[in-house]
Amino acid sequence: MSGTTPLPEKFDDLPDKRRYWPAPAGSEEEGLGMLRILTPEIVADAARTQIQTGERVCLNWNIENLSPPGFGRKPFEHRIKWVAEGVAFDDEYHFNPQQSSQWDGLRHHNAPAPTPENPQRRVFYGGTTSEEIIDTDSPRIGIGHWAKKGIAGRGVLIDYVSYAEKRGIPLNALSRQMISLDEVQEIVQECNITFQKGDIFFLRVGLPRTWAAMSPEQRKAYSEQPMPQHAGIEQSERVLRFMWDHHFAAVASDAVSFEVFPAINEEYDLHHHLLAGWGVPIGEMFDLEELAATCKKLGRWSFFISSSPLNCARGVSSPPNCMAIF
Repeated sequence: MSGTTPLPEKFDDLPDKRRYWPAPAGSEEEGLGMLRILTPEIVADAARTQIQTGERVCLNWNIENLSPPGFGRKPFEHRIKWVAEGVAFDDEYHFNPQQSSQWDGLRHHNAPAPTPENPQRRVFYGGTTSEEIIDTDSPRIGIGHWAKKGIAGRGVLIDYVSYAEKRGIPLNALSRQMISLDEVQEIVQECNITFQKGDIFFLRVGLPRTWAAMSPEQRKAYSEQPMPQHAGIEQSERVLRFMWDHHFAAVASDAVSFEVFPAINEEYDLHHHLLAGWGVPIGEMFDLEELAATCKKLGRWSFFISSSPLNCARGVSSPPNCMAIF
């Protein structure tokens, strides 16, 4: 990855703020998206500086959550069967990665890309079309590109839950509660966080707590909403500028949608810009509870991240199989 195209340094340097597609169509570099900036040098530096105590925290939420899932998604199923009667068991998993902790791959979400001939045109990262994604012979921008080397580097936690608790701000992760960039930057200042190129940005919004406090009836009602509400970071040009100027390799949250949903500002929809526009992986519904507790205990908000997406060439999304090491 040492020969990849250099990134424009600042948001204002982007010739097209909505799209940065520097790699040839169908190439490995295109398939990596912004993960291409996780060079061996950046990963090695993260390992040297972040792995100090050897404490480990896995960030995978229970694979059965959310149950029942929203958006009409298939619920999780797990079956245990004899593979050799009386001798050995196998198990069978039937699940949608979007039901629990997952990376949104570059095939997950497209964005408007109108042309004079086709004002309704929408495409995925790199200009990939839905026809290419459905094509069983095309692995273009599939999650399999990420699986070859995984996702590894320096993670940084922005703990909005603790910030809200200290200020008496009520927090409901399944509401249209918006976390402002000003609040994020205040947390950054309070925690003496300095971002580095290639960081993986984590935002804790508190979904596991919200979900744990809900009754079965409330969970069912959530799953049946035609347009559920999710807390998350604001959509704005300021946020896009913040994301680009820090050159994050990926972003993740314990929220359902990472950004506030339904979008408060459609023009700056982060899925459009980050996934379809810049190739930045978006992690959702990560379990950040123990991560936050460990950060508080150690008095540090950065750590080494290791994530191994499923090796499925045409995959749209994947459980993160993610671990933080301190």
